[in-house]
Amino acid sequence: MSTLTLARAKEILRKHVTEPHLFVHAAAVSASMGALADFFGENKDHWAAIGYLHDVDFEKFPNEHCQHVRELLEPENIDENDIKTIISHGFGLTGAEIKPETVCQKSLFAVDELTGIIHAYALMRPEKMAGMSVKSLKKKFKDRRFAAKCNRDVIQRGADDLGVDLGTLMELCIRGMAENAAELDL
Repeated sequence: MSTLTLARAKEILRKHVTEPHLFVHAAAVSASMGALADFFGENKDHWAAIGYLHDVDFEKFPNEHCQHVRELLEPENIDENDIKTIISHGFGLTGAEIKPETVCQKSLFAVDELTGIIHAYALMRPEKMAGMSVKSLKKKFKDRRFAAKCNRDVIQRGADDLGVDLGTLMELCIRGMAENAAELDL
């Protein structure tokens, strides 16, 4: 098996997803995972690919999310470790039974919900992603009515499990999403 690339992840996701907002979310998580890969000295393209594919089964199985990842990705010859990483982002949330153990798995778990808050905040700012600060994002994070569907407890648990403070996690996600602002239309 070859290493999963972002180009391959995009090709695979197009087979299973049609909703535009899911492609935007895939790109946001991918961008954030790339930034975390840089931070941890890992393969940026590989982590970005995992981030891009993380919701591969969501559109077809929204009530059984993460439970159909294997059946969609094994025929694509995706590495078992990558499949486990993708499944693990739903641990404790979707019935997924694979606990995030590796740094990549913990990173995916940590950034998934946070990208939603960052995206919502960017949409309300005239300058979108440009110049977004951790300080201003933290204010939005503390307001649980803002992007209310994004689970702050999951984000904090993800940061804690990853061993980084919330501000560092926010900074990395902001950086990744800002570098990919054109793809995110932000």
